[in-house]
Amino acid sequence: MTSVAEAPVARVERRLLDGELGLDAHLARHGRLPVLDGSQIIGMARDAGLTGRGGAGFPVWRKLSAVAAGGGAAVVVANGAEGEPASKKDRALLAYQPNLVLDGLQLVATATTAEGAHLYAPKAALPALRALLAARAAAGLDRRPVTLHAAPDAFVSGEESAVVSAINGRGAVPADKRIRVVQAGVGGAPTLVQNVETLAHLALIARYGAGWFLSAGTPDEPGTFLATISGAVRRPGVVEAGYGVPLGELIAAAGGATMHLQAVLIGGYHGGWVPADPALPVSRQTLQPYGASPGAGVIVALPAGACGLGETARITGYLAEQVAGQCGPCINGLPRMAATLADLAARRPRAGLAAEAERLARLVSGRGACHHPDGTARLVLSAMRIFEADVAAHLNGRCLAAEGQR
Repeated sequence: MTSVAEAPVARVERRLLDGELGLDAHLARHGRLPVLDGSQIIGMARDAGLTGRGGAGFPVWRKLSAVAAGGGAAVVVANGAEGEPASKKDRALLAYQPNLVLDGLQLVATATTAEGAHLYAPKAALPALRALLAARAAAGLDRRPVTLHAAPDAFVSGEESAVVSAINGRGAVPADKRIRVVQAGVGGAPTLVQNVETLAHLALIARYGAGWFLSAGTPDEPGTFLATISGAVRRPGVVEAGYGVPLGELIAAAGGATMHLQAVLIGGYHGGWVPADPALPVSRQTLQPYGASPGAGVIVALPAGACGLGETARITGYLAEQVAGQCGPCINGLPRMAATLADLAARRPRAGLAAEAERLARLVSGRGACHHPDGTARLVLSAMRIFEADVAAHLNGRCLAAEGQR
């Protein structure tokens, strides 16, 4: 198979967010969904190589198969919670192309023979979605009715088991990882929780085929993804591109950088810092050496005049407050790690400070009730690598960004 490095360069393009489409315009452009059975839907997801766009990048067909094989009445959930502060792509999709999301939800319901379908999204998005669901019902589009649920504005509220917990009437906090939601989720039924962008891609694949989907991206990571670009760019917003797109093209699609960049945060607050190399392909394979991945498509451009350690300390402090309070790594480990980063960023050096930050990051990894400690540790470890010169300067009471040496 051709590697990402050998594949053709993926360009910025528009598939999902191609204008604002109401129901009539949606049907005029895309038509109704074709009639497909469960095996056909699972097969086309497999043939297209579609992976989840919520962050983990898990193959969609495997989740569909697991829920379909669970026996009994299944449940499907479209997850549009988007608790990540730097991400806006799911909100944009629900605002401009909600019919693709709802079409995809009907497809996964068919694939899993689900009896219940749910859409979990920010409260502000629900009135428009409720009106749209009524219009779709009048048009006879949805074989299964969809129940709407308000997602709390919290970082962990979109985690898979937190979504299930919220729909079950409990708090939107992650549950024990030993019981997978594909086995027992909403109401104890096998449950599929899928990001809204993933569902929208599936709706297009059903109409245009796996080959069409494979024409974007790279052989290793096919298709497009939505990227939320912010920071030191002229037009912050949501951009669509194929995997493997050079980082510089994404920045250019957001109007270009407003000043020289020193680093870019990719994958969001649970992502990693990478060099501001315009030629760096944005793909899981090429970002892996930096401890990063495309994740949910968050791109934050850090200007040379900003302190990378200061920004990392700010994010880590936020993440330490966004905990479920269920395990030691979150209750004790993350606040200690945040305090250590804060001391380093504020140039309050003490013996072993940098080593302590790395020790705590490795200590909490893999030990939490959910992946929140893992993601936070990944961010910290990437910062210690990318901002190595800054760490040395801060330990000596200096800041390279403040001195204009970046």
